[in-house]
Amino acid sequence: MTLKKPPTKAELREQLLAEVRSYLEGGGTVEEVPRGLSGRGDNTPLRTVLFDSPREGRTYVNDLVADIDARRKPAKAAASPRKPGKPQLKTIYDDFGEPIRKIWVEE
Repeated sequence: MTLKKPPTKAELREQLLAEVRSYLEGGGTVEEVPRGLSGRGDNTPLRTVLFDSPREGRTYVNDLVADIDARRKPAKAAASPRKPGKPQLKTIYDDFGEPIRKIWVEE
């Protein structure tokens, strides 16, 4: 099964030019349309649903973030560090994350 290669831009452009040439040689004409003229009957500007209301003021994020931070509960105090001099059991791992041995370390 072979896939058909899609036409390149140059091939599409040449095909379009050939069709236009054929149309004009067959007696067809091209009507010039003045710039800015709409295809609709009346030339009133188009109003969209999204942009028909007046522009609203902006909400600045800095004030909102400060309000949210003020309402937050203060963070809990960090757990007290271990007493110095008390040995801890530390696991030594190899390069693959497998435990090799455990040793006691005084920090």
